[in-house]
Amino acid sequence: MKPIFIAGPCVIESAELLDSVAAKLCDINRRLGTEIIFKASFDKANRTSLHSYRGVGLERGLQMLADVRERWGLQLLTDIHESWQAEVAGEVVDVLQIPAFLCRQTDLIVAAAKTGKTINIKKGQFLSGLDMRYPYEKAMEVGAKEVWLTERGNSFGYNNLVVDFRNIADMLDIAPRVIMDCTHSVQRPSAANGTTGGDRKFVPSMAQAAKAFGATGYFFEVHPTPDTALSDGANMLHLADLEGVIKSLL
Repeated sequence: MKPIFIAGPCVIESAELLDSVAAKLCDINRRLGTEIIFKASFDKANRTSLHSYRGVGLERGLQMLADVRERWGLQLLTDIHESWQAEVAGEVVDVLQIPAFLCRQTDLIVAAAKTGKTINIKKGQFLSGLDMRYPYEKAMEVGAKEVWLTERGNSFGYNNLVVDFRNIADMLDIAPRVIMDCTHSVQRPSAANGTTGGDRKFVPSMAQAAKAFGATGYFFEVHPTPDTALSDGANMLHLADLEGVIKSLL
């Protein structure tokens, strides 16, 4: 199975950011023969602090994503947090993503599945790979066209995650497409004085380990200047480094 790649900024900050990332993804696609799916969130509803930047909102965010598709021709992925968002977001994007914290929210999964779009369900930090059978079955039983599962680490004490790569093999027994979230898996949740920290130097290694365990896709949050990003900067990959990591996985 040809690997898929998902990449983009954690959250929509500006049209200029989306264009700079999209241009780089198109360049990589053209030269490497990949089909990177563009990812960005219109809202980050699970920020650590009430005062953290959340995004531009649903209506404006979806219009900005639609502009990316029109200008650059990229497939799109965004996450949803509430059931009513599924239908309207599904009119714009190709893949609807269920955040890890919400992977057991039945109404959210059902609403996403009923759009007919591909659904990417992130494994909760509190679940094993085997537990993801049930979110997968929920989506498929109500008519989802295609469901992907994504590994992103498990809670490990306070403010830390650990990845058990056996989860990838276990989820491949459930779904044909299992993706490794190489950037959220290096987070340090709520460990940076009211924000989530992380360590991006481990991102390439996470990708290689996931490949060894049979991952069929890879998820990278990227930014031209991660240290100035408004969300998840500490674990995001430098946009300039993305091509080298993808080359190592092909």
